[in-house]
Amino acid sequence: MVKITKEAALEYHKSGRPGKIEVTPTKPYRTQTDLSLAYSPGVAFPCQEIEKDPNEAYKYTDKGNLVAVISNGTAVLGLGDIGALSGKPVMEGKGLLFKIYGGIDVFDIEVAEKDPEKFCEAVERIAPTFGGINLEDIKAPECFYIEERLKRTLDIPVMHDDQHGTAIISAAGLKNALEVNGKDISKVRIVVNGAGAAAISCTKLYMALGARKENILMLDSKGVITSDRENLNEQKRFFATDRTDVHTLEEAVKDADVFVGLSKGNILTKDMVRSMAKDPIVFALANPIPEISYEDAMDSRPDVLMSTGRSDYPNQINNVIGFPYIFRGALDVHARAINEEMKLAAVHAIADLAKQPVPDVVNDVYKVNNLTFGPSYFIPKPVDPRLITEVSAAVAKAAIESGVARKVITDWEEYKNTLQQMLGLQTKVTRKLYDTARAHPQKVVFAEGIHPTMLKAAVQAKAEGICEPILLGNDERITKLADQLDLNLEGIEIVNLRHDREAERRERYAHILTQKRQRDGYTFEEANDKMFERNYFGMMMVETGDADAFITGLYTKYSNTLKVVREIIGVRPEYENFGTMHIINSQRGTLFVADTLINNDPDTDKLVDIAKLASTAVRFFNEKPRIALISHSNFGSDQSEGSRKVRQAVAKLHEQMPDLPIDGEMQISTALNRELRDSLYPFNRLKGMDVNTLVFPNLTSARSSYKMIQALEPNIEIIGPIQMGLNKPIHFADYGSTVRDVVSITAVAVIDAYVDKIKRSFQ
Repeated sequence: MVKITKEAALEYHKSGRPGKIEVTPTKPYRTQTDLSLAYSPGVAFPCQEIEKDPNEAYKYTDKGNLVAVISNGTAVLGLGDIGALSGKPVMEGKGLLFKIYGGIDVFDIEVAEKDPEKFCEAVERIAPTFGGINLEDIKAPECFYIEERLKRTLDIPVMHDDQHGTAIISAAGLKNALEVNGKDISKVRIVVNGAGAAAISCTKLYMALGARKENILMLDSKGVITSDRENLNEQKRFFATDRTDVHTLEEAVKDADVFVGLSKGNILTKDMVRSMAKDPIVFALANPIPEISYEDAMDSRPDVLMSTGRSDYPNQINNVIGFPYIFRGALDVHARAINEEMKLAAVHAIADLAKQPVPDVVNDVYKVNNLTFGPSYFIPKPVDPRLITEVSAAVAKAAIESGVARKVITDWEEYKNTLQQMLGLQTKVTRKLYDTARAHPQKVVFAEGIHPTMLKAAVQAKAEGICEPILLGNDERITKLADQLDLNLEGIEIVNLRHDREAERRERYAHILTQKRQRDGYTFEEANDKMFERNYFGMMMVETGDADAFITGLYTKYSNTLKVVREIIGVRPEYENFGTMHIINSQRGTLFVADTLINNDPDTDKLVDIAKLASTAVRFFNEKPRIALISHSNFGSDQSEGSRKVRQAVAKLHEQMPDLPIDGEMQISTALNRELRDSLYPFNRLKGMDVNTLVFPNLTSARSSYKMIQALEPNIEIIGPIQMGLNKPIHFADYGSTVRDVVSITAVAVIDAYVDKIKRSFQ
């Protein structure tokens, strides 16, 4: 696991725009007409429709995709009662998870009120705004009353995730763990250590699956909850046992089949686990320190089935497996509640998913060859892309069948397809890149191993399962830097190209390069000297097959790098030139921009090549290219040389590639405004199409354009530069690249290398 420090966490939350979420308009707002439709007078019409039928709010507003994450801050994570405002970062984080996993909008609402009655009144008054209420971090026993009352008084889904999220995921895990061990839930003895909101909810859900109350012992901080104890609240009294022979945890777990810990760390000993029944199941869910460590539990006896709340061990009970998809299904049918039928549907969907063949992306993330249902895998992983379709659909079906849905879904395949497309820009582009790279990780050489950004990126890329990194540089300096940055280099190869142990490889590379460039005046001595330079050595690793891809550029002059690229790698034979592009993921969609790095002032023929390269690159990302060549003029309105070369390039492209949707020269506003372009220039070959690829007339304009967007919209997703047209996967970082930028480029390089291997296998 990547170690999270206080400094890193504070920097993450304050950098750029403070916080983790924002409100973004979803309708046009640029013109006076747009504003008149959005507000007065146009807004009056949907208001009147909703007044006549409140259900119309789901049609005309965001109510059907909006959840309130509400807390009074009385039980925030492991921090306790820190107050409503102090808990806001957690609520924002929950909103972020809702959005990235379920495509659900969230307002986080922190209510400074501990009185349950007044808290409920506040929530009831704002409830019309929302399609659902997620109660968060409210202490027991007040949370039980609050949830029950709001479920009774509101006609939208209400769920206290601290209770039901853990309950649903752990119930799915318990169902499967018992199946692995061949045990009957109605017969097993269960010990639940903890009697808070999560413990009560978990145990009730286990009973809904068939566990018998008389087979359950529950403990709080005073020991086993027995019926002769005084001052028990209603929830604890329900689980009080009449037994008088058990009082301590040690006594309770003897001969038990299942231990579920929802309490505190290091309270279950090895001897206690040894005293349990054959094939015991231990769910130690205290976080970050479980009731017993995974290592101690496994060491205590080989037949134990273990689950924790931690991501670095098998079978993690993680609420993110449930709540985004439960609310997604409930919202999509405009449900009036989240009822027991919907919770059980989620349990069964999650449990069933663990029995299905695991996608390669999941195997690759966890660095295993083949996750299969069994002792080490009986709960789906949080990264499983099938969760949104399987769990959301199951919950939506249960809502319809149990009668709490206002809307009925009939085409379930279409619904699942919709779910896969709704998760936002990162899901559609970046996540797709990362998932594809994880499915086919390659050996990637990072040229500047001593650069902190590149070192961090290499470590992160490995941690995310994207590639097998190879760092170039002085091994002692890299190791020292990694220690300073608290980075784990385990499993990462470091190549000190200047070390004596690399002499044989330097000579081998030098002989190969000399033979390749002998007609260009190269001598072996000259080539051998160049092998002491990281770009020459690293690119030769790729050229010879010792590695699959190469990343460089954080502090290397491009002019030097480009010279090396041409000498060693070369341009693909169908082109005279190569270039780069950036991908901009905006609210209007994905935009590809070329050439952003290589060609300073391309002539007509170079522009033709760049456009062709861009066309191929866009198809590489599974998009259909619709290309505009940009200038300061529109279709011959200016006769300067700058406009003329673009116009001539378009003419050649029309002749050479008549079926390619491409046109120009045109201004950027003309290219991106389809209505304006088609009305003023109806003859254009992009008529009726939204342009997704821009080819600029020179490096200055291309680079300035995407840099300006990046500066004005710091949260916009920009990926690149991505090389186009080289014989091998050589990719360039930018001197201002962040760690995430380099990781994204690495993902592209990995896919590039994989595709290159496939192509070469058919040659």
